[in-house]
Amino acid sequence: MKKVVVVAEELHFGRAAERLNIVQPAVSQQVARLERELGTRLLDRTPRTVRLTDAGRRVLAAARETLAAAERVRAAAHERGGLFRVGTAAGLTARLERGIDALRAQNPEFELVLVDLPVTDRVHALRRGELDLALVRGPVSAPGVRVLPVWTEPLHAVVSRHHPAAGRESVTVAELADHVLRAPSDPPLCEVVTAALGSAVEFGRPAGSVPDTIVEVGSDPRSWALLPATDVAATGSTRVRSLPLDPPITITGNVLTPDHEVAQECTEAVIAAFRDG
Repeated sequence: MKKVVVVAEELHFGRAAERLNIVQPAVSQQVARLERELGTRLLDRTPRTVRLTDAGRRVLAAARETLAAAERVRAAAHERGGLFRVGTAAGLTARLERGIDALRAQNPEFELVLVDLPVTDRVHALRRGELDLALVRGPVSAPGVRVLPVWTEPLHAVVSRHHPAAGRESVTVAELADHVLRAPSDPPLCEVVTAALGSAVEFGRPAGSVPDTIVEVGSDPRSWALLPATDVAATGSTRVRSLPLDPPITITGNVLTPDHEVAQECTEAVIAAFRDG
């Protein structure tokens, strides 16, 4: 991306190569590769001139924003000696891996520390300055914390493989109304489930962790649970079926940051890192 920005600023491949301290063909190849990936021309080239196309001007603006955001992330990490503390919980492994890889590509030197905490503790730790970032599913509101909605994921009905609906490709809430829903113990998830289902179902005792809930539901065809689909898939359990709901119910995933200047400057990079690919 930096090569494209330099070419756009210089409008001359030779001068761009000198600034980048690489050979001119490498610059040309990088620009051509990006044009193929985007499916549009970024530069109009003649033997004497190089000019930005309309698409090129739009890409240049976006590229400058991306590079600036990356630099802010790098600077923020260096302020703490490269230590980056992220609050998380079970079920977010794949998203964490993608997000951390994206942030590390911008600043390979930061040291990552993952802290597994309940939602309330994650928020408090962020406010106390003990975390730099936290991932939370569902609605969250707290003074001194910025909540950035970044992704959306479906909630699936989890039933025993012996449940009457286990053979279905999808299921409606009405078809599960005669069975007891194990209420999520996670407060934001519980709020989403309660708001979506209201009095349409019978709520049972709170569920525990995802693995424990799956074991319990798997042994009781009279109960069911509503969980993020990725959490269920990650357990690999053969005791339950994970069924999409019709109509679907989704939950929003948020990145939480401290509400101060450095976090605001890094917003674009953080959102880009953790959003759906």
